Amino acid sequence: MRDALARINVLGGEVLGISPDPAAAQKKFSDRLKLSFSLLSDADHSVAEAYGVWGEKALYGKKYMGITRSSFLIGADGKVLAVWYKVRPDDTVPKALEAMEAS
Repeated sequence: MRDALARINVLGGEVLGISPDPAAAQKKFSDRLKLSFSLLSDADHSVAEAYGVWGEKALYGKKYMGITRSSFLIGADGKVLAVWYKVRPDDTVPKALEAMEAS
């Protein structure tokens, strides 16, 4: 998203990242990667639950609660225009740009 931010902005978009990580961890992450968009903390995962991306996961046979990597394209009116669940990081930008250019 960082590298495509200028193109996204030209298309009228804005990038926000959100995760259940605490704000301090997000700041370190943002500083390390030199991000120029906002990262929001959803420590109680209420936003993730509202968007249907908080749920049971499994790793090496162990079950735990966590977030499903997802991307949402939201219009200026607040309506969700497109959703990509379980999206691979490499696919996020191409999918978002394609949807933005089509609208």
